[in-house]
Amino acid sequence: MKTATATDIKNKFGEYLEHSRIEAIEVRKTGRPVAVLLAWDEYERLMALDDAWWAEQARQAEKKGYVGPAKTMKLIQRRMREKAGSHI
Repeated sequence: MKTATATDIKNKFGEYLEHSRIEAIEVRKTGRPVAVLLAWDEYERLMALDDAWWAEQARQAEKKGYVGPAKTMKLIQRRMREKAGSHI
């Protein structure tokens, strides 16, 4: 991964933007990494990986008994009605 300072990026943005289509560029400010300039295609690839990871986490949670927010809310509401009915 290529590295550049924030000032360099500011002064030569077009060049770095074009280079980011080939490889990601680590942007540093005061010697520390603060951002990454990367191609849109790479960003979309990373987002697809992230979505797939979270989908797998949801599948695993469901296998372990998690029923999701909608079903959870229905269960809570049903139990609240049942509890309210028992106090009458």
